[in-house]
Amino acid sequence: MESVAANLAQRLAERAEAVCHYYLPNGVRRGAYWIVGDVSGAKGRSLYVRLRSSSSAAGGRWTDAASGEHGDLLDLIRLNRGLATVSDALDEARAFLNELPRQAVEHAAHDRAARAERHPSEAASRLFALTNPVSGTIAETYLRGRCITGDLGFPALGFLANCYHRADGSTEAKPLPALIARVTDLNGRITGVHRTWLRADGGGKADLPEPRKALGELHGHGVRFGTPSGVLAAGEGIETMLALRSVLPRLPSVAALSAAHLGALRLPEGLKRLYIACDNDRAGLDGGLALAARAISQGIAARLLVPDGKDFNDDLKSLGSASLAQRLGPDLWRDDQGIVIPRFRFGADSTGP
Repeated sequence: MESVAANLAQRLAERAEAVCHYYLPNGVRRGAYWIVGDVSGAKGRSLYVRLRSSSSAAGGRWTDAASGEHGDLLDLIRLNRGLATVSDALDEARAFLNELPRQAVEHAAHDRAARAERHPSEAASRLFALTNPVSGTIAETYLRGRCITGDLGFPALGFLANCYHRADGSTEAKPLPALIARVTDLNGRITGVHRTWLRADGGGKADLPEPRKALGELHGHGVRFGTPSGVLAAGEGIETMLALRSVLPRLPSVAALSAAHLGALRLPEGLKRLYIACDNDRAGLDGGLALAARAISQGIAARLLVPDGKDFNDDLKSLGSASLAQRLGPDLWRDDQGIVIPRFRFGADSTGP
């Protein structure tokens, strides 16, 4: 039965996106992953399914950052349908594969062929090479409108006046202005990009069902602001980490782009202290705790920073930079007191790790 199960799991992995559409319809595609709440298909961002294989991981594998569950698509189908035995899961998988519409099979084959012709990491590099610096663009207007006052001249950020957006299932694409962020590995190699499409006046995100999309490999990587030298802050969103940099301007930071990816973030060698800026929801806290546990197991001191609002960009907008700096001060280790806005000073009640 083991070889039969392995064969079916491989066949399911070859049709991973169709499997996700069928069993996890509340999820969304984000680059090389399908993101959803849990194995039941609830809305959320804790569970991620790898849609295609890479040099480091096989397609069709999934992990729930909240529960720690993981496995292949046969395991996912068994849990999703509440099946008691592997034999029942095999029967369900065979039925799905036999009934899979020809159109879905052809669409998946077309997607695989297109991806084979253009590796997503290479496509991401080409796209980012077309960008201009953020300063003086609609992207700067957008970020300043979110009360982000810190430096925006990071190599990881760019602006593209005409970045094509294609809605899922559509054959048409339209050019819109976009904030582009490059995703890199620990060696600085571009593995992907994250696109945020914007309104023409920079007054917010574009009026689209999915104004944010990623391209390339995100797992373990991130959008980096500064180079860590013993200390690092990690969080989910680009705006979240730029908001934190507005009050902690000397703190190197990385945005992992989702709660699941935060929990899987790879940490640099030589890191001594890690601040984890969680989003204030279940997925965010679970992702933060998963990263903290892994950091501690590697001998890195870890401390969670939890916002009052949904994230630290919400806190920056509601509290202002001065009050947010005062709020964060006591949460910093003594060795890091100098990373806050220079005009603020805190007492010696925060000790080192």
